[in-house]
Amino acid sequence: MTAALTIAFVPGVSPAKWVRVWRERFPDAELGLLPIGPADVDQALTGEADMAFARMPVGAHLNAIPLWTETAVVAMPKDGSLASADVVTEADLADVHVVDAGPVPDDVSAALDLVEANVGVVVLPQSLFRAASRKDLVAKPLDGAAGTRIALVWRDADASDTTEEFIGVVRGRTANSSRNTADRPGGTTSADDDGSRVARGGSGTGRGSDGDARSGGGKATAKQASGGKAGGKGARKPRGSGRPGTQRLGNGKPKRGSKGNR
Repeated sequence: MTAALTIAFVPGVSPAKWVRVWRERFPDAELGLLPIGPADVDQALTGEADMAFARMPVGAHLNAIPLWTETAVVAMPKDGSLASADVVTEADLADVHVVDAGPVPDDVSAALDLVEANVGVVVLPQSLFRAASRKDLVAKPLDGAAGTRIALVWRDADASDTTEEFIGVVRGRTANSSRNTADRPGGTTSADDDGSRVARGGSGTGRGSDGDARSGGGKATAKQASGGKAGGKGARKPRGSGRPGTQRLGNGKPKRGSKGNR
């Protein structure tokens, strides 16, 4: 089956819970998944992917909904001098060799190899440390660190009713929300549903904490005035505009997105 929507995701981000909801809600609309490297977001979006889970900052040409903030941790050997501490401070790091001060090492695997060799410590997102599964290492939170922000990003060219449906899934909208009613006008945006707007590019930050996207609470930040034309990608095209994949089926199921006929 040709994917109605293809979602890329960087290491440390699992889309599994949203995939489950999508498949329950739209069993006839196949969702494709594309694991990518941390620096491959633009390449994926200009190619096969319609949307991507990425770490901020991203390019100003992309629309972004900031979702949650990852905890910054310090990876160290289990028998290291800081291993008994509950948290690590910047002052603590002054007394050890820091292989990579983060926030995201260019090569996580190589950096952790050096930590395992007892060369020093590494600062990285907790999700990446967990994904690496290094049994001889431990990770302690870095006190006062800003952490890294995960966002759902996409291009204007790939906006469709199908991408709007996926945004709804990520933000916790229910299947019975107003966006899914049979008399929903094709030209109405999801931003009109809850008064929220998407953020443009890497400089926007969302309100709330890590749980905003997961629980559906909170709102994304307003689109910055310098971020491009008003309404951004969220603005829906009216029916009959000629754009493929932007109209919805009468039974509420999304059609294929702009890349769905690959």
